[in-house]
Amino acid sequence: MVQQIAIGDFLSLYASIPLVDVRTPAEFLHGHIPDAFNIPLFTNEERVSVGTTYKQVGREQAILLGFDLTGNKWSGFIQEALKIAPEKKIAVHCWRGGMRSGAMAWALGLYGFEVYVIIGGYKSYRRWAHKQFEKEYDLKILGGMTGSNKTNILHHIKDLNEQVVDLEDLAQHQGSSYGTMNHMVQPSQEQFENNFAFELSHLNIRKEIWVEDESLTIGKRCIPKPFWNQMRSSGLINLEVPLEQRIQKLALEYGQLDKDFLVECTERIHKRLGPEQTKQAIQAIQENRMEDFVRLVLVYYDKTYRTGLGKRDVLRVFSLALEQDVPEVNAKKILAFTKSIGIKRAV
Repeated sequence: MVQQIAIGDFLSLYASIPLVDVRTPAEFLHGHIPDAFNIPLFTNEERVSVGTTYKQVGREQAILLGFDLTGNKWSGFIQEALKIAPEKKIAVHCWRGGMRSGAMAWALGLYGFEVYVIIGGYKSYRRWAHKQFEKEYDLKILGGMTGSNKTNILHHIKDLNEQVVDLEDLAQHQGSSYGTMNHMVQPSQEQFENNFAFELSHLNIRKEIWVEDESLTIGKRCIPKPFWNQMRSSGLINLEVPLEQRIQKLALEYGQLDKDFLVECTERIHKRLGPEQTKQAIQAIQENRMEDFVRLVLVYYDKTYRTGLGKRDVLRVFSLALEQDVPEVNAKKILAFTKSIGIKRAV
């Protein structure tokens, strides 16, 4: 049995019905619905051939070529689908909900699957994703200079049953020139947005959501503008952490990284850091004087943070001093502080 279903309706069933994306591996890698499985009807090269035939010869010839290319693959498709959905209940989609998903749905339905075809395909998910960023959220922004341990504190805030969106985890980047930490690989912009929207959709829009203060870009990924605008107009808890405490934390963290990586990242910000400071920072890295290195680069990052802070509405910036680096204690202190000052939803 094959039936059509809108993306919004399907997402309410998402936990119980596996989703199969029948687009090519390249399309899937560029961006896909979170947790979807890829059973590509065509290889990357085959899709190009079918598309070229469609444009230059016509629809019917493209369909015939498609059947020629997939002729001996159908048994494999069905076996893969059985591994994914042994109970024979499955959803499929392609780019626009057209021939590729239709063909796969027909074959699986013939075999006895209960098949849901996503109306509008992957494009419908992309439209749905953009709508998530346009909703109004009750955001609480956690700010503070580099090394304030904001991310770790956010995780402890989440442990206290608060709603948290970890943008740096979604972007796989910690936001500075050193943000990949020499091991993280950023998703495509499209995949970042897909994962971000999916996470937002699981939150209670009527309750406050904690987000770390970020610039518009996190590494090479850009926060969707409607959501970022809300971040900029929302109340910000500005953590004031002693400089030496921040230096020690960052020196310990960066001291574990490859020196060549640190040098390369430092050279990328040489214009903003200045030639002399860059030279001194690189020398400190090479001599394993990590606290000296951190102290030098923090001059730039602290200045950048203060500039961004100065562009915010002063009436929506609330500073809180944290003297101890104990994230679980600080998380409770931040929640109590926020409740005491009564930050209202951004308007």
